[in-house]
Order: sequence, then structure tokens, then C-alpha cells
Amino acid sequence: MSSLYSEDQLVEQPAIALFAELGWQVATATDEIVGNNSTLGRETRSDVILTSRLRAALSRINPSLPPEALSAAVDELSRDRSAMTPAAANRELWALMRDGVKVSVSDLARGGQKVERVRVVDWDHPAANDFLLVSQMTIVGQLYTCRPDLIGFVNGLPWVVIELKKPGVPARQAFDGNLTSYKHAQNGVPALFWSNALLIASNGTDSRVGSLTADWERFFEWKRIEREDEPRRVSLEVMLRGLCEPSRLLDMAENYTLFSEHKSGLT
Repeated sequence: MSSLYSEDQLVEQPAIALFAELGWQVATATDEIVGNNSTLGRETRSDVILTSRLRAALSRINPSLPPEALSAAVDELSRDRSAMTPAAANRELWALMRDGVKVSVSDLARGGQKVERVRVVDWDHPAANDFLLVSQMTIVGQLYTCRPDLIGFVNGLPWVVIELKKPGVPARQAFDGNLTSYKHAQNGVPALFWSNALLIASNGTDSRVGSLTADWERFFEWKRIEREDEPRRVSLEVMLRGLCEPSRLLDMAENYTLFSEHKSGLT
């Protein structure tokens, strides 16, 4: 039995409940089945994309496109980008998510091939997208196995990675000991971050958010939910309500994700 004063009871479970309140589906991967009859749609524990949910979302968002167009888009979004730097892979995938995936399909009216664009996210209608929060999902890397506390998937793609510590343990330990390790090319699971929008480290009270390439000094607090004139509060609840409510998350990702030549980051 878990302690009443554990990280799980004090921080993780309240966070999961809040995601559910904000409109996310929630699932635990503690007893996940992969392969046949997969719980989350993963073929192996190395997968970081929930392909079945991605395909279903593309079909719903692009009802007029043929199955082969959707399959080509899934293949492109899932393509191995391990030869790229994490920032370059993140930049490439965000362009696809923002602008759609160009695919070649048969032109039944004129013959030959034509180019179609498969939309990956419905930016204008948040409810048309699939928001799933998964806790304790095991991901097998090249050398080590990682198990992030919380992963927020949008249309089957991992957008948000959250690492938690119990109150009294510095939030920075979640960054130094967990998030940084997960991003490491050899020891971690860098593919988890190719479509990443937000990284969050929290102990429930001290909560910081940053981007893929940000060091701890550039992780920042989120003190308000809706208005500039509301009282400042620093807590995980304020951060999740302010950033992870579906319409706010889409707005943040679409309008405040910026890239330079060498680094990516949120403004």
C-alpha cells in the first residue's frame, strides 16, 4: 500500500484528477499490455507514439482523405529521426503538426498522382482532437528503461512530459535526475521529445515549465491562469490550469513555439 505522504498520493494523483477535470482522458500504464490486445495501442515498449490513436485522430480531422493518405502521414510522423539532433527533430515535427503532412495519393478524377495535405491537429476546434494523459508508462531505450510520471498525448503524439517529486524535495531534482536523463541520446528515450511542447518539473508547490533545449535557469514559474490582474500563485494546479487546459495548450503550441537556428523554445 502506498504511503499517504508519498509523491503518488500528494502530487501525482491530484494532478491526474485535475487533467480529468480539464477534459483529458486519463489512463495508467502500470499494468500496460503491448502488442496483441494492447492497452494503449503500442506494439512494443520502445514506442513513444500511440499509433492507433494517431490514425483515428487523422481520420476524424481529415474525413475526405483516403486511407492511404492517412497511412502515409502516420509513417512520416513516426519516422525514425535519431540521426538528427533532438532540436532539429522537434522543429521538423512541429512544422508537420502546425502545417500538416504533404502526401501523394491517386488522382481518381484525372489519373496519376496528386498532393494532399493531412492535417495533424485541428487548431480551431480543440474538442476535435484526442487528449490523453498516461501515468507511469514504461519506455525502453537503447540502454536503459525510463518511466516518466505523466505524459500528455495529443492525437497520439507526446506533447507534455511531467516529472514530479513529493513536497519538500526540490523540483529541480525532477529536472536534473529525470527529465535531463530521459533526453540523453544513449541513456534515455530522445524520441519521446521529438514532438514535445512542454516539460514540467514540480513538487506540487514549486513548479517550473520549459522547452526541450532549456536549461534549469530558463525554466519558469506560471503564476496566473486567465488574467494579468489576478493574484499570483505558484503551484502545480495553477500551471496545469494555465497551460494544459486543451484550448490553452493548443494556443500555446501554435502561437508561442519559436525556433532559432540552433535551439528551440517557448517564449
